[in-house]
Amino acid sequence: MKRTETRQMVIGGVAMTVLVVLVFLSYLDNRQDRLRSDSYRVDALFNRVDGLSVGAPVLLSGINIGTVHGMALEGERRVRVILAIRRDVALPADTSAAIHTDGLFGSKFVIMEPGGAEADLADGDTITFTQDSLIVSELLELIISEGQAARARAEDDDGDAPAVAPALP
Repeated sequence: MKRTETRQMVIGGVAMTVLVVLVFLSYLDNRQDRLRSDSYRVDALFNRVDGLSVGAPVLLSGINIGTVHGMALEGERRVRVILAIRRDVALPADTSAAIHTDGLFGSKFVIMEPGGAEADLADGDTITFTQDSLIVSELLELIISEGQAARARAEDDDGDAPAVAPALP
């Protein structure tokens, strides 16, 4: 190879490396700094969070008011979900949180249902009124088993009925 071709390849490689590093740095998400500056932390305790992921939206009346900042096992059976809520959104102290699914197989998100308390949630407070994630496969199994049970009852009822109506005197 010629010397100019080698130099062009080295310059191109360095340029591509710099570009990749810049793209990587632009996507780095320093969540802790963002949580401190424009939002406050609220924790919610759930039994199941299947399908919920960090970065999932937190909605109030269909409006995005925050994100799921993190999740950690609390004890042996509970999950502490850390929510980053916008500072301009005040939630009553008796607010409840529920994990919902966008459609039948869509992504999971947290819905906040405000209560009627006078006091608001403060930074670091914990929501204990929660509704766990619904598992679609378990729901389908329940529907199928209920249908099978109803069918069995209907067949039993048909077996008890007389085949011919009694004659009237």
